[in-house]
Amino acid sequence: MNSSPAYYPDFAPRFAALLAALPPGRLVVIGHARPDGDCIGAQVALARVLRARGREVVCANPDPVPRRLQFCVGDTPFVLGANLAAGDWTALLVDCADLARAGDRLAARFPTPYASFDHHLSNPGFAVHNLVDPDSAATCEILAGLCSDQGLAVDPTAASALYAGIATDTGQFRFHSTTRRTFLLAAELVAAGARPAEAAAELYERESRGKLQLLQRFLASFQFECGGRVCVGVLPPGSYEGTGTQPEDIEGMVDYARGIDGVDIGVLIEERADGIKASLRAKDPACRVDRVAAQFGGGGHACAAGLNLKGGAPAEFRGQLLAALAAQLSRVDAARTKTP
Repeated sequence: MNSSPAYYPDFAPRFAALLAALPPGRLVVIGHARPDGDCIGAQVALARVLRARGREVVCANPDPVPRRLQFCVGDTPFVLGANLAAGDWTALLVDCADLARAGDRLAARFPTPYASFDHHLSNPGFAVHNLVDPDSAATCEILAGLCSDQGLAVDPTAASALYAGIATDTGQFRFHSTTRRTFLLAAELVAAGARPAEAAAELYERESRGKLQLLQRFLASFQFECGGRVCVGVLPPGSYEGTGTQPEDIEGMVDYARGIDGVDIGVLIEERADGIKASLRAKDPACRVDRVAAQFGGGGHACAAGLNLKGGAPAEFRGQLLAALAAQLSRVDAARTKTP
């Protein structure tokens, strides 16, 4: 990869200083609950780069690596947060919009992480060192760029992981966040050993029958709100048990609601025994669904955000969410009317 800071000139010297000043001892690279491609990809790549520098590193998450992402892990060590060995560790978080995303156990154990690598617009900068760029399509894009800028060797496993993270967080290079830099870095990763055809097959062509049954239930629940501009789908309690699926199987499902012609915002509401989880996806960054999610304690990106509520009545929450979405769409319309 290139040695000049072509991709992240502002971050490059900070990243170099961070690596030089890493405390001695064991390092743990922490991702978020229900990890996605960007999370796992960033963990794998950062861990492997640090291991290549002679450091003892392990990755830890509140939940296991999803089945469809296991292809890009290789021999990178992963443990559940509950099983992380006792003793001193220096924590580096990736793809976590806030500390809570690391799960209660890991967040309590590492209240002030040494570093955070992230691209979420709502990230408040909770670590000692924060390399957060909301303009990047993925955390994996940031890490790929930083490795390129520093001339750090990326082995084929790390390249595959970074490519998978970029591909998934850009919707296979379809979303507004995809830029020229995204494609240039993807090309560098392919040169370093990533295989797009393999990634596509593992990520999108190994769906289980149970997931398709779950998708059928989700599609059958669609209701159109706000004059047809919002499509809401619901997975009630028992959906996983009834289809033999896991929470990881809803990854990307909300995009079916967003992808309908005339719909501006797609919503997936997952009703669980302990509360409610909702995913919001917009076609236009002007919709700023991160601001809607923030009203319920969540956050994310302008076009992709989520929230978790402990307890609460589903019907009451749905009404509150729809009111917030309607108000947001009204603000979007007003802003467009003012634009000459």
